Order: sequence, then C-alpha cells, then structure tokens
Amino acid sequence: MAVLIVVGEPAGAGGRRVSVMRRGREESLGTAFSDHDVIVFLQAAGLSDPEEVLDDPRWVQWCGGRAWNPPTGDG
Repeated sequence: MAVLIVVGEPAGAGGRRVSVMRRGREESLGTAFSDHDVIVFLQAAGLSDPEEVLDDPRWVQWCGGRAWNPPTGDG
C-alpha cells in the first residue's frame, strides 16, 4: 500500500502541513500543531480510526521526523 497521508516538516511556527492523496491528487488538510490536530484532520478526511494509523508508515509519512509523542494508550 502506498502512503496516503503526508505530515510535512515543521515550519518556523512549529506547525506541519498535513495532506492526503485522493483520486491521485494531493489535497491539503491544514496545518497541525499536535497529534490531536492530525487525528482531527484524518477523521474529517473519512478515516474511522486515525489513531490506529498515525504511526503506521504504510499510511503516514512523517517528513523531518516524528514531531510529537506517539500515542501511549494511557487514555
């Protein structure tokens, strides 16, 4: 499976551009400042369990490294 979601490198203000591939085109979802922001964008894009794919490299490409702490499952 190809990467569907790209989280760009951190910008000067700390945000990261989030985009998704749809119908062969890259569509910007917005700028994220936390994992929660990325999850909200992915939910809006139609993913039913975005928390499950956040750290799956088959789904998400983190450019410039992982910015925030991965989910711990602690609630």
